[in-house]
Amino acid sequence: MTAPEFASRPQLSEDVARFVRKRIFDGTYGAGEYIRLDQLAAELGISVTPVREALFELRAEGLLAQQPRRGFVVLPVTERDISDVSHVQAYIGGELAARAAANITDDQLRELKEIQARLEDAYGSDDDDLAVRLNHEFHKAINVAADSPKLAQLMSQITRYAPESVFPTVTGWPKKSMKDHRRVLDALAKRDAEQARQAMSEHLAAGATPLIDHLSRLGVVEGDR
Repeated sequence: MTAPEFASRPQLSEDVARFVRKRIFDGTYGAGEYIRLDQLAAELGISVTPVREALFELRAEGLLAQQPRRGFVVLPVTERDISDVSHVQAYIGGELAARAAANITDDQLRELKEIQARLEDAYGSDDDDLAVRLNHEFHKAINVAADSPKLAQLMSQITRYAPESVFPTVTGWPKKSMKDHRRVLDALAKRDAEQARQAMSEHLAAGATPLIDHLSRLGVVEGDR
């Protein structure tokens, strides 16, 4: 995996955290492996300060542990971890979608449909990076329409642990995701809160099993603790 250009980008610690998180979930960094501050900073062409901040963030998320005089070590990811995150996402995401259905404006709905059209094009052209970004924008737009900032903030924190960058490569998921998004859009267009809740909850919960299977094949996921 080639490191992107970091030196000229703002929010460096967040970018580094996203980069390391992706390496954990694609198997580049395996459980038990140490991540060296100086080595990673040199690879990315930046100072150690944003790297240290990023690794502390990942420690708070439970992806890394810090060991005295040895640095940061990658912790195992288990099936239960993925399943737990998926269940919480499904509950909170469903509530946000229900609230969005009650609040969404015509302009917001039009924007969502445009994002979805671009997302489907990205999936069709196998542009995984663009698909990840547009998928994030789709869900973020719904959360904004929900007008519930604290709940949306919780969802954002939880989603950091869900490996968004992996989903486009999960067999069958792009097609399934597009179908689910259309169900959500239909419910939002009808301003049907309960239908929106159900569609979003089922969409977010459905990703757990194929994701676990995919990560298990990569050697990322271990059995339940």
